[in-house]
Amino acid sequence: MKILLIEDERKTIQYIKKGLEENGYEVDPAEDGMSGRNLAFRNQYNLIITDVILPELNGRDLCRELRDAKVETPILMLTALGETDDVVEGLDSGADDYLAKPFEFKELLARIRSLTKRQSKLVNETQLRIADLTLDTNRKSVIRAGKKIDLTSKEFSLLEYFLRNQDRVIPRAELSKHVWNVDFDTGTNMVEVYVNYLRKKIDKDFSSKLIHTQFGMGYILKEA
Repeated sequence: MKILLIEDERKTIQYIKKGLEENGYEVDPAEDGMSGRNLAFRNQYNLIITDVILPELNGRDLCRELRDAKVETPILMLTALGETDDVVEGLDSGADDYLAKPFEFKELLARIRSLTKRQSKLVNETQLRIADLTLDTNRKSVIRAGKKIDLTSKEFSLLEYFLRNQDRVIPRAELSKHVWNVDFDTGTNMVEVYVNYLRKKIDKDFSSKLIHTQFGMGYILKEA
């Protein structure tokens, strides 16, 4: 289970990171809000733990930005601000839970278990993710690195099939059958044309490419 820890006090980072790793969690630390934001958009986490008072981008604004970008990862705010108004403001910004410092480490672990257990019940196939790209089958929306991407109906279906089969080479015939419901015709370049359409929208303006060609075999959606 992977956790993003955003905290500007190095001793606190070391204390929490060590404790979590001893309990079987994988932890990515960030010492300011912008670094945490970039990691949250670039990677997929089971939980985000963030302080409120942070350099560059505070925890509440970070939380709002993630929620506006439809990042649904559970967020636990961990801070010295423990007044009721602070708690309410933190929860209103999109956080799922709020733990005031100082705290017992076993309470932190209990909060983490509760949030990740709750999330596992909520996670279904309506949200598909890879790297910083999220496709929502209910909202019919696609977002990459916080940017909304408009797709046609067929482009959306093609991307959804890629996401449900990521890290696997998909032959053109399979794409033709499952996305267009037709047998593959070697005399048409329909699949190639739509893959190129999709690349222009989800890859062209981003440094990390997701759709890769396996010459003679097909295409694969994976992180570079």
